[in-house]
Amino acid sequence: SFLNVFIYLAQLIITIYLYRVFHVHRVGKAALDSVKLKGRSFLTLKDFNAEEIKHILWVSADLKNRIKHRSEYVPLLQGKSIAMIFEKRSTRTRMSTETGFSLLGGHPCFLTPQDIHLGVNESTTDTARVLSGLADIVLARVYSHSSLEHLDKDASIPIINGLSDLYHPIQILADLLTLQEHYGSLKGLTLAWIGDGNNVLHSFMMSLAKLGVNLKVATPKGYEPDANVTQEAQLLSKQFGTKLQFLTDPMEAARDSNVLVTDTWVSMGQEEEKKRRLKDFHGYQITMQTGSVAAPDWTFLHCLPRKAEEVDDEVFYSPRSLVFAEAENRKWTIMGLMVCILTDYTPQIPKLKF
Repeated sequence: SFLNVFIYLAQLIITIYLYRVFHVHRVGKAALDSVKLKGRSFLTLKDFNAEEIKHILWVSADLKNRIKHRSEYVPLLQGKSIAMIFEKRSTRTRMSTETGFSLLGGHPCFLTPQDIHLGVNESTTDTARVLSGLADIVLARVYSHSSLEHLDKDASIPIINGLSDLYHPIQILADLLTLQEHYGSLKGLTLAWIGDGNNVLHSFMMSLAKLGVNLKVATPKGYEPDANVTQEAQLLSKQFGTKLQFLTDPMEAARDSNVLVTDTWVSMGQEEEKKRRLKDFHGYQITMQTGSVAAPDWTFLHCLPRKAEEVDDEVFYSPRSLVFAEAENRKWTIMGLMVCILTDYTPQIPKLKF
């Protein structure tokens, strides 16, 4: 009868729902048992294995789903505070961290060089100890990576690298989530870096191989990535069976690549070198011609702010450009990272495919 069919369908729906809830909880618990992130600092992706990086991205995607798509209030950081030290100006790092921490119920405290000048008005050791008693976590955007290492050594709370001269790991988390969302998985992709051998590239070099992503790097002579980072990246590539190439020809790097990436050619503090740098990087602008030799599904990334000499408008504003999704994901990934470091949160969505 109709009633029996209705009862059967209702029981089936309830069974499927309970299975999904149990399965997600069980998978989430198993993942948490194997990944230990709470209380750890985040200075470089070199210190994090594949499962740990994947877990951070999983939590990030979960928060994005709950807060953005389901309009939930998720006060996981209620009662907590973050000290944000900025030696360098920023749009995305400041906005993503400040709004993200507030959205999770916490209190962000923004500190400029006028408020806190590391190692000048007060020693870095004393600053680390003072902030350890006033905040739950520190994000520092600094010139020298050694400043972060000094803070981390003397602080009793976690330190997050908001950018240094050597690494920019929180940018890479956003890039990886953006690519995972677009392609559905990361393993087997080839990323072509076309530009300066800088801190963003260094962070790609410390993470991509662990996730099964190949990397081709094209830089002008004299602008190669750091030699120690290169040596470590070569070891990772060999360990995980990925391809790593260093070239000087942008077109050769782009050939058959899925993702074309560049960044500023003149970083903060390099303004006096601008004229020489623009000359040395002639021919490195990413255009549709560059993309013509890439894989059919090629996309473009840039961590911003962007200058026209690095990528032309046709590429930057095209459907192949993921730069604005990438910029938004800075928020969800820094939120995911902070939740991982400060809580034992279990994501509610199924694990992402990598």
